[in-house]
Amino acid sequence: MFKRWDMLRPQEDPLVVVFFAIPDVLAGLFTLANYDLATTQGVITPMGSGCSAVVAYPLEETTREQRCVLGMFDVSARPSVQPGVLTFAVPMQRLLAMLDNMDKSFLITSSWRAVRDRLLASQ
Repeated sequence: MFKRWDMLRPQEDPLVVVFFAIPDVLAGLFTLANYDLATTQGVITPMGSGCSAVVAYPLEETTREQRCVLGMFDVSARPSVQPGVLTFAVPMQRLLAMLDNMDKSFLITSSWRAVRDRLLASQ
């Protein structure tokens, strides 16, 4: 089942959260996904269809390493998203860890503030 976050009911527990995002937002998600890991492989970009990047690979990661999946590179799926948008699928367990790290991560730096301000100005 796919559902917007704001449409979830209290008893529903998502397995994966999928962000449709532009590069500056992806940079933040990517950096936060790797922030607390001993490896540099917290995000993968496996070859596959748009569906595999949004569904199959992220679901596999819920029972494996909890890596995030950057996707929507499939040329046949690209017309389904806005230009400049990719997907970033996060297993829920990993997302909770990412949320715990927010207040002590790069998100509190002037570097991120410059990116955030640019994002806000473009809206």
